[in-house]
Amino acid sequence: MQNHKDLVVWKKSMELVTDIYKVTRDYPQDELFGIVSQMRRAAVSIPSNISEGYGRLYGKETVKFLSNALGSASELETQIMISRNLGFASEDKLNILQDQISEIIRMLSALIKTLE
Repeated sequence: MQNHKDLVVWKKSMELVTDIYKVTRDYPQDELFGIVSQMRRAAVSIPSNISEGYGRLYGKETVKFLSNALGSASELETQIMISRNLGFASEDKLNILQDQISEIIRMLSALIKTLE
């Protein structure tokens, strides 16, 4: 592996960021500084933490940052559930996001386990 950009989980998390931005464009305007901001920050945090972790040369710091990415993915998963409860996006869009997040959580968990 050359760097974080070679990781499938990083690539998938980058796709997720784009999808989160697209879906949250249609959220209510009064949520721009509420859940929209929270969701976007959590989404951006996932690939950012993967990148930073892999910049640490595979030590304990790598696992720490991958764990941070996992935490952000879990946070985003909760925000998707809140969005569903409040009817902020279509079920189809939210289901796609949920599937993406679930896959990223599984991949990060496996990667962390491998590195520990």
